[in-house]
Amino acid sequence: MRRGRTFGDAGQAFPIYITVVGGLLFLAFAYFAVGQAAATRSEAQTAADAAALAAALETRDQLAGEWLTNLLEPESWQDIFDGKASVPNACWRAHELAARNDATVSCSPDGLLAYKVVAETNETVGDTIVPGTESQKATETATAVIEARCSFELSPGDAGDDALPSLSCKGEDWDLSPDDLLELPKPEDLFDVHLAD
Repeated sequence: MRRGRTFGDAGQAFPIYITVVGGLLFLAFAYFAVGQAAATRSEAQTAADAAALAAALETRDQLAGEWLTNLLEPESWQDIFDGKASVPNACWRAHELAARNDATVSCSPDGLLAYKVVAETNETVGDTIVPGTESQKATETATAVIEARCSFELSPGDAGDDALPSLSCKGEDWDLSPDDLLELPKPEDLFDVHLAD
């Protein structure tokens, strides 16, 4: 009688065991689906960040080039530092970087010194246990900002003679002379590029 009872208990535990294992497998697949979605979103955010920064860095370099071109005309410097110089739109760099990150982007200037990018992954989330997610793509947004790092004092005499104003760039001073233009600030000295918070 005791032996029959033991086998009977084992038979009752088996459905509970199957239910628990099935539940754990479902949770594992659900976590995997969430992980896939998070990874796809992360790829989209990386693509958006890289694309926005690429466009902003290209514009920074163009503005620095404008500053060099107009170095002997200090009255034009402020417009350059304010982003008012005539430089071409650099969204082509955003598209180029997005293609490298397997994404497509829409890019537009956000004011004079910023670019806003919306990136969408080319790959979908993929097959998961969650219905309807197989064809979903991730979309993320990023904005990159260009900020002038330098300030200067334009005295009344600077426009009329060959003197150039000193440039103060966040802790580093540049005493510029028209007779010695070998040591000049680089683009990263003139402008800071970062993602907006």
